[in-house]
Amino acid sequence: MNKPAENIFENLPENFKGEIIEEILRNKNLKIKRIVSNGASSPENFWYDQDENEFVLLLAGSAGISFNDDTKINLKPGDYLVIEAHRKHRVDWTDPVQKTIWLTFFY
Repeated sequence: MNKPAENIFENLPENFKGEIIEEILRNKNLKIKRIVSNGASSPENFWYDQDENEFVLLLAGSAGISFNDDTKINLKPGDYLVIEAHRKHRVDWTDPVQKTIWLTFFY
């Protein structure tokens, strides 16, 4: 049975600080997640070091990402990037005024 259509901008959490991660789809080769951030950042001295490649699409809000080679990228709605497996990275900041909505694809 097919699941009814959903909207990526609906059913957003209210009045929270930090980040909420929801898995939308998973199979053996792909994971898709919606991440809603509200002034979130990675813990100090923390780096993501993932076994999978990640495609990141910023849908709303804004964010800053750093890599351990000192590269810094600021994202606005519509921006996307590919983070290769084991490329260490962290979220420096997300918009503290409006929700930042990400769609991430792990493959």
